[in-house]
Amino acid sequence: MREPDAPPDGDDGPDAASASGGEKALNRARTLALRMLAHKPRTAAQLETGLLRRGHAEEVVTAIVEECTAAGLVDDTAFSRAWVSSRHHGRGLSRNALTRELRTRGVDEDTVREAVAELSDDDEDEAARALARRSLAGSRGRERDTRVRRAVGVLARKGYGGGLAYRVVREELEAEGVETDPEFPGP
Repeated sequence: MREPDAPPDGDDGPDAASASGGEKALNRARTLALRMLAHKPRTAAQLETGLLRRGHAEEVVTAIVEECTAAGLVDDTAFSRAWVSSRHHGRGLSRNALTRELRTRGVDEDTVREAVAELSDDDEDEAARALARRSLAGSRGRERDTRVRRAVGVLARKGYGGGLAYRVVREELEAEGVETDPEFPGP
């Protein structure tokens, strides 16, 4: 026989209901997090933002992000290194542009600095040179100033500073045999 204050059989009372509700919330958030991570790699901040945006409670989101990090599914350091390598070699982005992109993805400053530091000055110079070559090749037959403006613009949009951009464009034009005066436009 059951005690008068005991809940009916099969029901563990209101605490059990809230505990099972909490577990359901965790499971829903966990499932969503796994789907998000299966779609593409994300930083911890991106995962957190995505879960919060979909209405999950902050404590649930924190627990899920910690679980994913502990399981190795979210690793901001690995993400940053892969991002820098991919975007630099694939799109020719400068260290400045890569730094901005990682910051907007919620990566902490130390991790950003470490990932971007893996690119040397020579890597950056070579990427800028390849972009300038490509731009100048596409503008052959146009006025020199137009070619310079367009090539420097391409480099600026990829995050390269004016000094490097003008130097690389000047050197690439000289390699083509195009004369550049000592008063070559510069920063």
